Amino acid sequence: MNREPADDAQQISTPLQHSALAHPLRQRLLFALSGSPSTISKLAAQLGVNKGSVSHHLKVLREAGLVQEAGTRQVRGGTEQYYRRSAERLLVDEPQAEGIAALFGAVAQEVDRSPVDHTLTLRHLRLSPAKAARLAEALARLVDEAEEDSPDEPVHGVLVTLYQQADPTPRPAPDRP
Repeated sequence: MNREPADDAQQISTPLQHSALAHPLRQRLLFALSGSPSTISKLAAQLGVNKGSVSHHLKVLREAGLVQEAGTRQVRGGTEQYYRRSAERLLVDEPQAEGIAALFGAVAQEVDRSPVDHTLTLRHLRLSPAKAARLAEALARLVDEAEEDSPDEPVHGVLVTLYQQADPTPRPAPDRP
C-alpha cells in the first residue's frame, strides 16, 4: 500500500465539491479518512453502515476530487483498494447551507456514537467586529496548535465555529398621529 502525504489544504469551490459535501455520511467518511488510508470494509465497520453505501459515497467523493485511491493490498485471493483524503484540510470560502447541515448532521452522529462524555457549548456573545476577529484567530490558533499524541490513541473531533447572528427583521415604525 502506498502512502503519499496528502496536500495540507484543498480549496472547495466547485458545485460538484459542494454537492459531495452535502451528505452526512460523506462528511463522516472524510472524518474517518483523516488519519490514514482505509478500505471500504474497514470504513463500513468503523461507521456502522453497509459496504454498498460506503462504496457509493466514496465514488461521489472521488469524482469531486476529495478522496483518491491510495494503493492496493492482496488478501485471501482478492485485492483490497485503499482510499485516502486528497487533503488534510478543506477550505470552504463560501459555505452552502446543505454542506453545513450535512456537517452538523455528521457531527451529531459522531457525538451520538461517542463512548465517552463530550463537551458541547453554545453561547451567544455581544462582540465588536475587532473582538470577534481576535476570538476567531485565537480559536483557530488553539486548534492548529493542539499537539497530537501517538496514532494508537483515540481520535477526538473538534468543531469550532464563530458566526454573527443575522439581524432580526426590522419592525415597522408605529404610526404617529
